[in-house]
Order: sequence, then C-alpha cells, then structure tokens
Amino acid sequence: MGSATSRDRLMKLLEPVAEAEGLDLEDVTVTPAGKRRLLRVVVDRDGGVSLDDVAEVSLAVSAALDADDAMGATPYVLEVSSPGVDRPLTEPRHWRRAVKRLVKADLKDGTVAEGRIVATDETGVELDVGGAPRRIDYEDLTRGRVQVEFRRLDDAEDDGEDGDEG
Repeated sequence: MGSATSRDRLMKLLEPVAEAEGLDLEDVTVTPAGKRRLLRVVVDRDGGVSLDDVAEVSLAVSAALDADDAMGATPYVLEVSSPGVDRPLTEPRHWRRAVKRLVKADLKDGTVAEGRIVATDETGVELDVGGAPRRIDYEDLTRGRVQVEFRRLDDAEDDGEDGDEG
C-alpha cells in the first residue's frame, strides 16, 4: 500500500472528507509498523487546526476508510495531525499560513532568500529581507521552510523585557 497509486487513491478518497470538515488535506502516507501499517493523514487550514478539529476529522476519515475498504484487511493505525513546522512551503496556502514567520526560500535560479513573510497574494510572496522588501513570484520558488525562532524580538517587548522594569 506504499505505492504512489495507493497514495493517490487515498488522497482522492479523503480529500472530500477533510473539505467537509473545513480542512485541507495536505498529505497521506502509509508506512509499515510491525504487523500493522501506520496511516498518517495531515490536515490544515487558515488559522490552524485544534484538537477538536483533529478528533472530528479522525472520526470522519475512519468512517470513510471503513466504507471504502481502501486499507484492505491488514490492520492499521490511523494518525491524524496538523503539519509540523518542518513542512516545506510548496503551495500558496502554505505561504499564506506562514505570514509573519521567518522563512528560507529556495528559488528556481539556485539562490536562496531568507526573510520574514510580510504578505502574500495569488501570485507571490513579499519578504522583509534585512529591512528591505523583496517580492518573489510563486513561479520563481521551488519551496520554502519556516525557520525555528526560539525568541523573536517582538516577543521580548510583549513580555515587558525591554529594560523599563524597575
């Protein structure tokens, strides 16, 4: 069940299930896990996904899989989650959901741009690169990655750690 054809079949089956819950189906993977298989379903939406969202879509996905018998007779474990910070930004919706985040963008010409996403639209993304705006069209991007920040400067200001405490 690890083939691209099986993945495509699962994507086609589960995409409308996720959409009915107001979510985007981002990925489906099946991997062996001992005598069972692990079916990972990744969902997302603007504003993020709550635990309640995951629980509701898990029930709907499970029902759809049972009705279709898409996983066959071999036992499997269903895991539904939202994408992690390490998910590549490959679709315009991924870039939109990462506004205000620091990203590293790989461009088709082999260069890399790193900056904070200021805005996105239908055709591209605007980054703040060292204080200067840089517009990049989606057609010029291969992918991007959100950069992990342990503490942003504006977080320190929000915590009252700007040195004004007495």
